[in-house]
Amino acid sequence: MNIKKRKDYKFYTRLTWFSQHVHVLFVFIVGVILLPALANAKALNIDVIYVQQSSNQAAQPLLLKKTPDNLTTAGAELAIEDSNTTGRFLKHQYGLWGITGANSEEILTALKQRLNGQPAILLTDLPTTTLKVVADLALANGSVIINAGEADNNLRVSQCRGGLLHTLASRAMLTDAMAQFFMARRWREWFVISGESIADKAFAESISRSAKRFGAKIAEQKTWSFDTDLRRSAQREVPLFTQGDDYDVVLVADESDLFGNYIPNNTWLPRPVAGTHGLTPTTWHWALEQWGATQLQNRFYEKFGREMLDKDYAAWLAVRSISEAVTRTQTNNPKVLYSYLMSNDFELAAFKGRKLNFRPWNGQLRQPIPLVHPKGLTSLSPQEGYLHPSTDLDTLGFDKPESRCDMAY
Repeated sequence: MNIKKRKDYKFYTRLTWFSQHVHVLFVFIVGVILLPALANAKALNIDVIYVQQSSNQAAQPLLLKKTPDNLTTAGAELAIEDSNTTGRFLKHQYGLWGITGANSEEILTALKQRLNGQPAILLTDLPTTTLKVVADLALANGSVIINAGEADNNLRVSQCRGGLLHTLASRAMLTDAMAQFFMARRWREWFVISGESIADKAFAESISRSAKRFGAKIAEQKTWSFDTDLRRSAQREVPLFTQGDDYDVVLVADESDLFGNYIPNNTWLPRPVAGTHGLTPTTWHWALEQWGATQLQNRFYEKFGREMLDKDYAAWLAVRSISEAVTRTQTNNPKVLYSYLMSNDFELAAFKGRKLNFRPWNGQLRQPIPLVHPKGLTSLSPQEGYLHPSTDLDTLGFDKPESRCDMAY
C-alpha cells in the first residue's frame, strides 16, 4: 500500500469512527453544557399525549405510496428518545402516550378519561374540525397543544387561540416559499391545476394568495374533474388539458394525489411543474444534509427503516420544543412551558441552519422551507433579497398584520 492510500485509509477509518460515535459525543457535549443547571435540577416526569384521528390520512391510490402507519408518531418517538438522552442529566423522564379515534366523538371520550380534568401536553395529528373540538376541551383546563399534522391556513389567521402552537408549516408558508423562488427566476405567469377535494381547493387558494402577495399572475386556472385512469392515457390527456396561453410554470394542487404524478413532462408547453408534485415545498425532506441533518436522517432511518417525512419532523420539533422549554424552566407545568415557548427567550436548533421560534401572533413555528424534487434539494426559502423588519422567516406565511388572532391565554 503506498503512502497516499495509507493516508486515505487512515482518514476513512477516523471518519467511520466519528460517524459511529457522534451520538455519544453529542451526549457528552450536552452534559457539559448542562452542568450549570444540574445544581438546581429536580426530578420531573413529562408526559406527552399524542392524539390522532385514524381517518385523517388520505387513502393513496398506489400501493407503493401508502401512508406509513407510524407517520407523525415515529418523529415523536425519536424525539422522546433524544429528550431522555439529554434529560437524564437533569433527572427528567419523558414519555409518550397515544389516543386514537375514528372521529371526534371517540377522541373526546378517550381524552376526557385520560385528562381527568388535569392540564396536559398534547401533540396532535387531527383535521381542523376535530382539532378545534379537542382545543375547546383541553385548553379550558390549562393544557398546551402542538399541532403537527394540519396545514390549514385558517388555524394561523382567524381560528387560532392561546395555548395552540403549530410545528407543521402552513399551506401559506409552502406556497410563499414557491412564489419567492419563481419570482427570483422571473417565472411570473402561472398555470394552476387543482383537484376537487377540500384540501386541493385550500392549496389552490393559498397559491392565489401567494401570487397576489409577490406580484405573480395566474394566467389560467383549471379544475381536474375527471376520473380517467391516467396510467395508460397521460400522454394523450394531459397535453390537451394544459393547452392555453403562454405560461412560465404549471402549479399543481393535488393533495389527494390522484392526478399530479402524471403532469410533469406531459404539459402542452415544455414548462416546469411545481406545487404538490414536481418541485415541492415541504416542512422536511430526506435530501436535507447540511447543518447536521444527515445525523438526524440516519438515526430516523436506522430506527424505523424509512425516510423521515414532513409530519414526522413536525412531531419531532414539537417534542424537542417541549424538552427545551422544560430544561430552561425546570417545570412540567403546561402553562409555564407555553409562556416560555412564546417568549423571545425560546429558540430551537433543528437542523435547518437557523434557530427556530414561534410567532407570538399565531403560534406558528418560524422555519425555512425546502423546495425539493423527488431525488434532491433544489433550494431553500426564504430566497435571498426578501427582507423583513424583524426576520426574513416572516416573509413566509402570515405576518403579524395579516393575523386576526387573539393569543391571550
